[in-house]
Order: sequence, then C-alpha cells, then structure tokens
Amino acid sequence: MKNIEAATYKVDSEIKLSDLNTREDLESSDKKLRKALESVRIELGEFQDTMYAHAKYSVLICLQGTDTAGKDSLIREVFKDFNARGVVVHSFKVPTELELKHDYIWRHYIALPAKGKFGVFNRTHYENVLVTRVHPEYILNEHIPGIHSLDDIDQSFWDKRFEQINNFERHIAENGTIIFKFFLHLSKEEQRQRLLRRLDLRKKNWKFSPSDLKERLIWDLYQKCYEDALNNTSKPHAPWFVIPSDNKKAARLIVASILHEELKKYKDIREPELDDKIKANLEEYKKQLENE
Repeated sequence: MKNIEAATYKVDSEIKLSDLNTREDLESSDKKLRKALESVRIELGEFQDTMYAHAKYSVLICLQGTDTAGKDSLIREVFKDFNARGVVVHSFKVPTELELKHDYIWRHYIALPAKGKFGVFNRTHYENVLVTRVHPEYILNEHIPGIHSLDDIDQSFWDKRFEQINNFERHIAENGTIIFKFFLHLSKEEQRQRLLRRLDLRKKNWKFSPSDLKERLIWDLYQKCYEDALNNTSKPHAPWFVIPSDNKKAARLIVASILHEELKKYKDIREPELDDKIKANLEEYKKQLENE
C-alpha cells in the first residue's frame, strides 16, 4: 500500500483545485483499505482516552465538501472505535432565528469540544465564506451594521471575514484546541454518479434534493470560493488538507492517517501520574477492598 504522509495533502502554499487529484486508490484493494482503517481508528480511540485523562487539549475536525462528498460516512467509519462520549458531531444547517441574532461564529463557538474530547463539524463556519459568497443575499439576513444591500458586500467584506475566521481559529488554538480542516475534493462526474445512485436506490431517495441540481449549475463558482477559502485560511495552527474523495474508502483512511500522524507529535499528551502519597498506598487500598 502507498505510504500516506500528511504533508502530501496539506495546503502550505497557494493551490489551484483543478490541479489536484480527486481520486486516490493508494495502490491497494478495498479489503486492505478497510483493514488499515480499522487499525488506525483503534489507535485514535486510544489516543482520545489518554487525551481525556490528560484534560488539557481538545481536537476540532472541520469537514467541508460539496454534496455527496462523503462527509457523513467518513464520520461514521473513522470514529467507529471511539468511546461514544469522546467524540461529539455537529451538523450545521441553515442558521435559526436565534443564531441569526448573534454573530456568524457564535453557534460554532458554543459547539466547540470540551478539553479531552474530539469535536467534528460536519459543515462549518466556512459556510459563511462559501454558500454565502455564492448566494450573498443570505448575508442580508444577518442584519450587519453598514450592510444595507448587495452592493455593500464587496471583496473587502470577504477579506475581513477571512481575517475574522483566522483570528477565531488562532484564539482557540492558543487555548488548547488542536484544529484539523479537511476539504473532501470530489470531481463533478463522481458527484453526478452519486446523485444518480440516490435516485436509483429507494433507501437513498430521501437524501436527494432538487436543489442539488441547481447548485451543480454553478459548480465552477463553488470551486473558486473553496479555493479562495483554502488559500486564505490554511495556517500552521489550523491547516487545511485537500483529500481526494472520489474513492470513499481511500479518503477515510487518508483522513484517519493524517490525524494519527499529526496527533502523535503531541508528546506531552499522556496519562497523568498518581499523587505520590496515593501511589505509595496502592497496596493498602487494594487490601481494604479485598477484605470487605
């Protein structure tokens, strides 16, 4: 199997999505990919147990991608061996009336993982420079001072949003949140095939929405907005990784392997030592229990 290295997928210089692969088979069979993922996710689950005991870090995983990119199934398969209490998933939809009464990052901030836990954002605060950039009329619902019409939403507005997002991520990183951002890079043809499967398979019909077809008509615009977001917000403390996602099994293994490789670098995350006094009396505590 091809070796997986995080650096291969990290955005550390300006990229063009059209130059990046959407398919990665890792020179392996589906069976071997599944086996490799099982091994990595067990180690990730064990790491989270240690991180919980250590209680000084949390991990935030941001997943972005077009419809059908495989976000839901990736979450299911990568975190299958975690303690259920150790990972919390948030799927962000259209902002509610309450959420629109706050700034756009508020609902994401209050959903951040507690120390010791993994948090997964299925769609993220980046929707505010993606969907809203493709459909700027949505910005008017936020009732921002100085924004009265679409004419007020210019390039400087989006530049400021990138800066705000960078500041938000820097703040939480400096306070113990380890951030990973994954863009699931899907080809337009693969999305077409997946949408057709949703229509062909009755049990998947519920996933289909006619709006998916409308959004496909502006595929290139979305790709440009994704590209701008990646180039403006991939930072050492909050890097983006572009994951080839036409092959779902390979994409899941790549994400899990990047998490494992990068988290191993945190050598200070380990189970805390017992107080010396408690440690010295372990045998006495054991005898008390045995003699009950």
